[in-house]
Order: sequence, then structure tokens, then C-alpha cells
Amino acid sequence: MKVNFLDLKTQYLNIKPEIDDAIQQVLDRSAFAAGPFVKAFEEHFAAAHQCKFCVGVNSGTAALHIVMMALEIGPGDEVIVPANTFFATPEAVSLAGAKPVFVDHEPDYYNIDVNLIEKAITPKTRAIIAVNLYGQPAQLDKVKALADKHHLVLVEDCAQSHLATLNGQSTGTFGLAGCFSFYPGKNLGAYGEGGAVITNDEALYKKMMMLRDHGSAQKYHHDLIGHNYRLEGMQGAILDVKLKHLPQWTEARRRNANLYRKYLAPVKEVVVPQEMPGAKHVYHIFCIRVPRREELIKFLSENQVYTGIHYPIPCHLQNAYASLGYKTGDLPVSEQFADQLLSLPMCEVLTEEEIIYVCDTIKRFYAAS
Repeated sequence: MKVNFLDLKTQYLNIKPEIDDAIQQVLDRSAFAAGPFVKAFEEHFAAAHQCKFCVGVNSGTAALHIVMMALEIGPGDEVIVPANTFFATPEAVSLAGAKPVFVDHEPDYYNIDVNLIEKAITPKTRAIIAVNLYGQPAQLDKVKALADKHHLVLVEDCAQSHLATLNGQSTGTFGLAGCFSFYPGKNLGAYGEGGAVITNDEALYKKMMMLRDHGSAQKYHHDLIGHNYRLEGMQGAILDVKLKHLPQWTEARRRNANLYRKYLAPVKEVVVPQEMPGAKHVYHIFCIRVPRREELIKFLSENQVYTGIHYPIPCHLQNAYASLGYKTGDLPVSEQFADQLLSLPMCEVLTEEEIIYVCDTIKRFYAAS
């Protein structure tokens, strides 16, 4: 049996008539850059997260950057970020001209360790970016309390947490803004690049709407220096179709996560992800922690089970941040787990038969050793 890490083709075939119709509507109306299809999606996406406003942009990285720009975070400022995240999180801080300050992650849930944030705060700190990694909400209520205590802005990186909640509240709404990615492999993925920012702050919303369109609220009238960060009409239409299916797909991912837990329970070498109390984890990634990871990856691949690593090098040790002076040993949890975390196949179309095969293959590997 072959089990791919992700199966976007089957997902498309399951909703092909709806997708094809949406694409044809965009072609018929020639609404290619922002426009009515993007506007409709923005309204629906904001509502799905119990939020007032949504700004569609052309990537998750653009979403993070446009928030930094709107907050006028720049040279001389610091922003606290987790070391265990995709590079785009600190990169957006750097693109704004500010300095990312890295914090280690908690060992149980892999998100930023709230107990370490306060010691990273300096007089230069302007904001904290909390990443809801793998689909699990960070301890957002506690991070928000810390941000308020020190008069800092909380921004959420929700690139992997579409429809996730903490104590019933949607991720993306605890801070001033929540930044989403619609990269094709996300729980809600475009057929290309895409992203969005949600906020309940009307002034921030209006400013970001200008910044995404060259700092312009009226064509050829430019009040700010912005970017071309508009979301394409085609992607807006596609995302709007897929958004209708997202609640059902999310429950399928949660079901699959429970099946993984069930079938991996006998394998003492495997540490499965824990779900934080009060959190609704949406399992963008089902990430296990294992010994002899590289050998296991090779064995799984030989048996046509394809996996991923999220992420092999913590951000503070990336060459791009060598000038910041971090060294091995500074953030020990991130560094240790970077050699142990393994992402198993996960998507809403994954079958129980496929999950059993993946788990049985893992069992065979450890039984043989």
C-alpha cells in the first residue's frame, strides 16, 4: 500500500463540480485581482472565526508582514517569537526591520513556553507572536495576559490553526490580529498561494486594506508605502468553496488523529501529540516524537509511507540569523525535539485502512530492533 503525506488530488475530485464552477465564474467575470470573489470569501472567513474583519492577502508571510507594517514595528524594535515554527514567522519581523527574539517551546504541546516569555521582554519589545503550531492553540489566554501586563501587542500566527479554538474562542481572535496561510497543503488551502489577516480592530483593518494595495484606499491615490499583497480572485473563489467543507474536514482530521493514537498505543517508543485541556486541535500536522528518526523515515519510505519533518532546524540556529548570536544549547527543548519530531500522513481523506498500515509499519520497525 502507498500512503502519501498529503492527498490534494482526491480532495479536489471530491468537490470537483463546485471548484470548476467557481473557477468558471471568475473567468466569466474577469475578476482576477481582489474583487467580489475575494470580498465574499473575506466576509465568510471572518464569520467562521467569529471575527469582524478579514483582509485577504497573497501568502501567510504577507499576512504576518502586513501586520508588522500596520503596527509600524521597525528598526530598533524587538518581537518575541517561538524558535519552533516555520521560518516565515521571524522572517516577517525581519522584513519589517525589527529583531526577532526567540523563546523555547513547551515540551508537551510544542508551542511557545509561556513561562519563558517574560524574561525575554526588554524595553525594546513591541509585540509577541504566538504560533498555534501543528493546529494546536498556544496558551493564548496566558500569553495575552502577559502581553497586556507589559503593554505589548499580541499577534497570532494561525497558519496551521484554521477553525481551532481555545475554551470555545477561535484562534486569531485572542490578539489584535490573527494571520493565516492558505498554502495548498493547509487545512484550508488555495490552488496556489494565499493568506489572510483577521481582526476586530476597524482602524487596523482599514490600514491593512490600504497596505495590501500599494498604500492606496482610492486608485492612484497613495497615502502609505505598501505592497502588492492582494489575494487573487481565483484563489478567493476556490477558498470560498472549500471553506464550506472545512468544518467536516476538520472533524475528519480529528477522527484520524484519534485513530493514530489508538493504533500507536502499543508502541512504547512513540510519543503521540497531546491535546491541551480546553483546546480544539485541528491537526494540520500529526507530529510524533520518536528515537532513530532517520532510520524510521527510511524504513517507512521503503514501505511507501511518506512523511515530513516540521522543522529540522530551529529558527534561532538558521544561518540567516547567525548575526543574532544564538548558539547550540541556548534553547534546549527546540534543539532536542528537532531531531525527534516526525510528521505522519494526515489529511481529511486519509482512510482507517491507511492509518492502520502506517502504524503497523512503525510497529514492525521498532519490533525488529
